[in-house]
Amino acid sequence: MTTIIGLCGSLRHGSFNQMLLRAAVERAPAGTAINPESIRQIPLYDADVEEAQGMPRVVERLKDQIADADGLLIVTPEYNASMPGVLKNAIDWLSRPPADIPRVFRGKPVAFMGATPGLGGTALSQAAWLPVVRLLGMRPWFEGSVLIFDAGRVFNSSGQVADVATEQRIRKFVEGFAVFAGAQQRQYATK
Repeated sequence: MTTIIGLCGSLRHGSFNQMLLRAAVERAPAGTAINPESIRQIPLYDADVEEAQGMPRVVERLKDQIADADGLLIVTPEYNASMPGVLKNAIDWLSRPPADIPRVFRGKPVAFMGATPGLGGTALSQAAWLPVVRLLGMRPWFEGSVLIFDAGRVFNSSGQVADVATEQRIRKFVEGFAVFAGAQQRQYATK
């Protein structure tokens, strides 16, 4: 079984990116589970808090889940032509202490998708994540992309994908990333 952790960079309940993550979960191929995890309870990073109180339980739990997973799917909105602060904050906590980076992130397959009501399709946000995943030693998957623009047209009032071409693109993307994540983790585990 290939296990992928899905993180959404929007906290809003009616978020198009939450809808997109749900669509990915529903389209996971047989033998693959995409487990969506929330970053809502992760506090703002503060080194003083880390030193005085240690790692928050919610962060430790998520670190363990990512470490045990075969891949990480990041569903990212685009705020002011870049990544959302709440998701960057979560990754900042997850990369603490630096000695945990190899266990949690090194060699971990990662893919990005995103939705926006605007016209950019989250291309700038997805690109902004590349230096972060490079620094953490992750393995980005570049064979497909899901950059949804005009998201109000793509999702219906129930939060379901209403556009057939987009639904097929999401399915193909998830299937491709599942194959990549499973293969990369098997290869990485044998080294």
